[in-house]
Amino acid sequence: MRKLRLLAIWTAILVQQSINLRIVESLQRQPEGKKTEQRLLVNMTLLPRASSMAAVCLDGSPPAYHLHRGHGTGVSNWLLQFEGGGWCNNILSCLQRSRTRRGSTRYMNRLEVFSGILSDDPVNNPDFYNWNRVKLRYCDGASFSGDSNYSNGIFVLHFRGKRIWEAIINDLLPKGLMNARKVLLSGCSAGGLATFLHCDALSQMLPDSTIVKCMSDAGFFLDVNDITGNDTIRTFFNSVVKLQGVQNNLNNACLASHYFPSQCFFPQYNLPFIRNPFFILNSAYDIYQIDHIFVPPSADPTGHWSRCKSDLASCSPNQISILQGFRNEMLTALSIFESSRNEGMFINSCFAHCQSELQDSWYAEDSPRIHNKTIAEAVGDWYFGREITKEVDCPYPCDHSCEMPPISSGKVRRSQLWMTMEAFFFFVLFLFQFLWHIL
Repeated sequence: MRKLRLLAIWTAILVQQSINLRIVESLQRQPEGKKTEQRLLVNMTLLPRASSMAAVCLDGSPPAYHLHRGHGTGVSNWLLQFEGGGWCNNILSCLQRSRTRRGSTRYMNRLEVFSGILSDDPVNNPDFYNWNRVKLRYCDGASFSGDSNYSNGIFVLHFRGKRIWEAIINDLLPKGLMNARKVLLSGCSAGGLATFLHCDALSQMLPDSTIVKCMSDAGFFLDVNDITGNDTIRTFFNSVVKLQGVQNNLNNACLASHYFPSQCFFPQYNLPFIRNPFFILNSAYDIYQIDHIFVPPSADPTGHWSRCKSDLASCSPNQISILQGFRNEMLTALSIFESSRNEGMFINSCFAHCQSELQDSWYAEDSPRIHNKTIAEAVGDWYFGREITKEVDCPYPCDHSCEMPPISSGKVRRSQLWMTMEAFFFFVLFLFQFLWHIL
């Protein structure tokens, strides 16, 4: 029996080492045919003391971020990037989320890839490569904006996104953020939405001399009815705001201007009240919004849109016309923003979602372009005042610089990493069964 225990310990160690090795290999692996890029892996920083101010993830675990230090001319500049990952709007979905990496740091990888706007390579990220770059991990389910909790005597859910945001900033201030000369607050998807919600608040936490600008990547979620006329996303966001106590943390001027508080969770209503310079990076055919907001499963029970979502070439002329209607809704919502002087935008016609953290879409030889300008060039020109950048692409299918994936993002294939781990697991299980009979 003692031999069996020793064998179990050694096997567990081997399994963990194998998993860690496979994770690192998968993070560093490059797609075939692409120029080799040395991936930057950055360690996680946990904030266990944040629990004293109730700044915890859904499950009560401590919040976290990843920091890669700047150098040279960028040593006093900071880029803060909100992680994305959707939302939860009821107890069941938040409970399920709390048992994943979207609601707990216990399930997150300790190493995170920094690519695209977070890259440290001057060739791949010419304007921000040597800044202090931070990725704020997302584990609250309300775009870092809730402040409440739920308890039924069996389990507790902590909706403390705003406190997580404040705890991370307070931890970074003595690490150099307090002396920052330039700051760019950014985020992807739900993190892009968080940028709208916290852009001005960041300025209040920093010296008046600090230049603070903000960019949202794929965070301009539209208040738009789905194809059946139902207000799917408004109902969803309203339940997020109510459940997680978001209302008290929304822009006061926006709240005073709208009857429903949850409207101020939408960027289009919040945007006019943001004082800091802002850049909006978004696809006019955002695949997440089309799949979950404009043509959600509830609006397509017969699967009429299934072929169109899986292959754009299969879309009927009527379906293409409906998708053009979504683009028109977005451009209309952005029209007031387009005329302002300090703002910038890059609205392309790629069927994409989140383009700043992916090197291929941020800055590469085959990156999407508008008027021969990449996303990285447009953002850099805007931030440093080299040129007023307001790029709006022509409607689909005119842009040939885009890679056109399926619209639907719901199906995820098992990765080669997972299949390798699974095979290794079954080998270990077989080994245990074999040794159980002979020892």
